[in-house]
Amino acid sequence: MTDNATLYRWAELLVDHPTDLIDRRRIIGERMMISHVTLHKGFHVPLHSHENEQFAVVLSGRVRFSLVDRQSGQPYDLVLGPGEVLRLPSHVVHGASAEETSLILDLFSPISETTGVDVPKVERA
Repeated sequence: MTDNATLYRWAELLVDHPTDLIDRRRIIGERMMISHVTLHKGFHVPLHSHENEQFAVVLSGRVRFSLVDRQSGQPYDLVLGPGEVLRLPSHVVHGASAEETSLILDLFSPISETTGVDVPKVERA
């Protein structure tokens, strides 16, 4: 890692496809990472959790997040659209489904070679 500023262009970064219906580009820094993610309509990632704190910034489309309340254990859903941001603290159980093709910026700290679409899934209690 360099001590100087680094310029990136999303269009020039490699795209990976960790699961069907997702296109992802990532920039991984020293203490955080950002993913530029296109979730195609019908994309679904089952419930999971991870150590990383995550911010999901919806730039376009509609994404349904399935969540589990930490205190009650009760499941609930939130549907996010453009201009909305969901903060997911470390180890919060969550999943997501694209109700339409959506563009999201996912910010993660600490960095990790894996994100929610790469980690083992957990079942709802």
